[in-house]
Amino acid sequence: MASYLQIADDEKGHELDLFCIPRHYENDLDKVIIPHGLIMDRTERLARDIIQDMGGHHIVALCVLKGGYKFFADLLDYIKALNQNSDKSVPLTVDFIRVKSYCNDKSTNSVKVIGGDELSNLRGKHFLFGLQDIVETGRTMQTLLSLLGECHPKMVKVVSLLVKRTPRSSGYRPDYIGFEVPDAFLVGYALDYNEYFRDLSHICILNDGAKEKYKV
Repeated sequence: MASYLQIADDEKGHELDLFCIPRHYENDLDKVIIPHGLIMDRTERLARDIIQDMGGHHIVALCVLKGGYKFFADLLDYIKALNQNSDKSVPLTVDFIRVKSYCNDKSTNSVKVIGGDELSNLRGKHFLFGLQDIVETGRTMQTLLSLLGECHPKMVKVVSLLVKRTPRSSGYRPDYIGFEVPDAFLVGYALDYNEYFRDLSHICILNDGAKEKYKV
């Protein structure tokens, strides 16, 4: 069972005025639920765990765009630092895939994969590492894992920064988890609402007014 830091359903979070929030988002957020510094500390620990488990094996680090790009970059930075300063090291190459499964604040019933035709390059790799920002229903990652399975990698491990507690979950759990979070719509640290809020450093809860304001 993957270990993780649990954010409780009744977590009060932090007032926005305690943090540096871009002016253009000040009226769109309820609270900061995971400050940037805590994200970075947890990400560093995930990097240590991955090095401990995977040290010596070649990993293809597969980033799930767009929401995973910030977590992907920061996690790989920590892995690279550990490669230079510890007894174990992990040879790394990187690849990218884009998926889309949201319209406004609702997860759709379909998962659109963009760039899946390039996954054949991953055939037979020893360790394949999917990096995702958030697992909610689990359908996106299950679809991606099915595609990856067609390429016959030797092993697949998945790391997700967030896993949402929701009755809509299929029960899927990644191998590595940063935080388990309440069933709220979260933005920031590259998590978006219709492409907004990716430039927010902290993970925050979006308020209802913003859902209407940025609706498409």
